This record gives sequence, structure tokens and C-alpha cells, in this order.
Amino acid sequence: MAIFVNKDVQVTVNSVDLTSYVTNVEFVQAVDSVESTAMTTSATGINGHTFVGGLQNNSCTISFNQDFAATKVHATLTALVGTQTTIIVKPTGAIVGATNPNFTITGAFMGEYRPVTGAVGDLATVGAISFTGGLYTAPIV
Repeated sequence: MAIFVNKDVQVTVNSVDLTSYVTNVEFVQAVDSVESTAMTTSATGINGHTFVGGLQNNSCTISFNQDFAATKVHATLTALVGTQTTIIVKPTGAIVGATNPNFTITGAFMGEYRPVTGAVGDLATVGAISFTGGLYTAPIV
């Protein structure tokens, strides 16, 4: 895949395809930095802090247009507050492959849900929903 414009990123939350409601998505693969600095001699020492990878600290933040119909945005998200779920993000609607990987976090925790967000005359949206923690799975290609 060459450079592209985000216009058909595929997003699945708890096995429900919510792509047609997504307005913004950010998928972050991260690992905590754990300091491992120890005493060293000046001849062999790095003379600076050293770190090793700790626990995974992944997250995915998604903004949605709201829909209260059965099996849509509200029905999917309201049931997930305080629970863990699986989030899958795919850069385009094309078939998964080397140039269109699947990014997955299993066991991602959703701590809050804002079903009504906006001012008078605004489009009904859902505030940015953050899914944190969980296990990142290498892209399926």
C-alpha cells in the first residue's frame, strides 16, 4: 500500500462492525518502559539510564456518530462499560494482507461511555471512547 488517505478504515468493536459510524480512530501499540539502571564501572558502563520493556500498555481511541438503533453504536458500547472486549482496526476495506494489516487488541478495557455529546444543532456524536490495556496481536497478513 502506498501513501493513502484515511477514508475507509474498518473498525470492529466486540465483533460488531461500526465502521460506518467512525469519525476518528487512533490505535496505539505500546510497552511500558521499566528502568533497569544499575551500578557499572566507567570502562564498561553506558553512563546513562537503561530500560527494558515491561507490560503492554496498548490503547485505541475512537469517536463515533451516534445511533440508538438495535445492534448499532449505543447498543454495542453501553453494554461494554466496565468490561473488556476486542478491538480490530484495519487501514482500508480491502482484504487483509501484507499491505492492509489487521491490528487487534484483545482484553481492551472500556471505562466510560458518553451517549450524548454536543451542543444545540450539532450532529449527535459519542465522545471519544478509550479502550485501554489488553494484548496487542501482531497484524494478520
